[in-house]
Amino acid sequence: MATVSTKPRLKSKYKDEVVPALMKRFSYKSIMQVPRLEKIAINRGVNGAVADKKLIDIAIEEMTTISGQKAIATYSKKDISNFKLRKNMPIGARVTLRGEKMYEFLDRLIAVALPRVRDFKGINEKSFDGRGNYTMGVTEQIIFPEIDIDKVNKITGLDISFVTTATTDEEAYELLKELGMPFKNIKK
Repeated sequence: MATVSTKPRLKSKYKDEVVPALMKRFSYKSIMQVPRLEKIAINRGVNGAVADKKLIDIAIEEMTTISGQKAIATYSKKDISNFKLRKNMPIGARVTLRGEKMYEFLDRLIAVALPRVRDFKGINEKSFDGRGNYTMGVTEQIIFPEIDIDKVNKITGLDISFVTTATTDEEAYELLKELGMPFKNIKK
């Protein structure tokens, strides 16, 4: 029996639709100049992790479920006595997606998770960093269908950073818009 190679839908869309559209829009001379999505970094700080170590394990498990890739714990860099925090204590979880898993996660985020946000009118386009990267915050992890709402003991948010090879925010905005990111329609 022959194995069927399935390429993520957004990866095919990038090659077939996004590259020609950006080549035309910015008049690049080579396909290699067209910006591309390099990685998606998902980060989550865990409130109360100092008191309860199980919260970190729950956060890692949820992020692994959401992303489809094993998440790891993040550790504090210094002591902060007001928070009873010691150096190298676990305080959060993170995962970095590249390649096929990155495109699959982006597809699920755009098509399934973001439309489940209450009163969703689009994402803010002002969160670019000046170097072609975009960061957005999600206030509830339960917008992802992989999370069973009955097993969630605490609703927390997470940060999602899209790292691109774009040199300007305008190029990155057009790249993410072409990939299907639902930006609010108030662009100048």
